[in-house]
Amino acid sequence: MNWLKNAWTNSVTFLQEVVAEMRKVTFPSRQEVIGTTVVVIITSAIFAVFLFAADKLIVWGYEGLVRVLG
Repeated sequence: MNWLKNAWTNSVTFLQEVVAEMRKVTFPSRQEVIGTTVVVIITSAIFAVFLFAADKLIVWGYEGLVRVLG
């Protein structure tokens, strides 16, 4: 029975700590969310263009190598 009491006490303590930590949580404003979303979209587009160009360059080099070596 002692383990049950310890489990209950630990559970209650854990939930109290969760509530205390959740009170410290701050959520971003709408402007912050929009700003970071725009940054993510722009960064993703830049990486997409870079990876597209790198892929085309690698394919171009591979095809040239295959043409030369037969």
